[in-house]
Amino acid sequence: MIDSIQIARYCDGLLAVDAVSDYCPNGLQAAGSRPVQRLMSGVTASLACIEAAAAQGADALLVHHGWFWKGEDPRLVGIHGRRVAALLAAGMSLLAYHLPLDIHSEYGNNRQLAQVLGIKSDGPATEDQLIWVGEVPGGPPAARFADFVGERLARSPLHVPVIGRPVRRIAWCTGGAQRFIERAAALGVDLYLSGEISEQTVHQARELGLDYLAAGHHATERYGVQALGAHLAQRFGLTHRFIDIDNPA
Repeated sequence: MIDSIQIARYCDGLLAVDAVSDYCPNGLQAAGSRPVQRLMSGVTASLACIEAAAAQGADALLVHHGWFWKGEDPRLVGIHGRRVAALLAAGMSLLAYHLPLDIHSEYGNNRQLAQVLGIKSDGPATEDQLIWVGEVPGGPPAARFADFVGERLARSPLHVPVIGRPVRRIAWCTGGAQRFIERAAALGVDLYLSGEISEQTVHQARELGLDYLAAGHHATERYGVQALGAHLAQRFGLTHRFIDIDNPA
């Protein structure tokens, strides 16, 4: 039998949590009342995700977006209180890994998205390891690549067509990474892909001469927790299942 503290200690080392500056705590966020045999994973520790995991008899829930964000009201009331109450009532543990999971070389969101999209990844291109670069096999037109991304992620991306040239070199960062578009353009790529988009991102893409895809925060960050959860299941002899709570954002 293994408990959530042991799993968190292993993950903390695997993901080098202490080496990453983040704006939320990473690791064990709530300790459950029993050993872990059934592990569920999801993108966000929302009430719907917690209730779905509880209904399936989960002992622990592993997510990318946990609780206790910088600047967040720390009181356990309202939405936050209901989430905590549901988790504790189910006796589950909660483990959450944010930036350390984004950038991990094997189980991270950027690595896993590259595999889903068939990108030949060069790995991180920036010192903080948040922006990755790689090659798109065949160099398809940008519009065709956008359609392909939509097919693979089961979500149509928002495409800002600027140059319309073939996409050979691509930079990407999953989630809310639209603010990195200028850094991506400086890498000399044909297209930048992130999860979210802001109003100013469109103007930046046009003025930078860079095609841009916003493929969805949730859609681009479904794969890291699945990969990590599968790894933990294999290492510790657990059962693992991913819970995909629909989110169009």
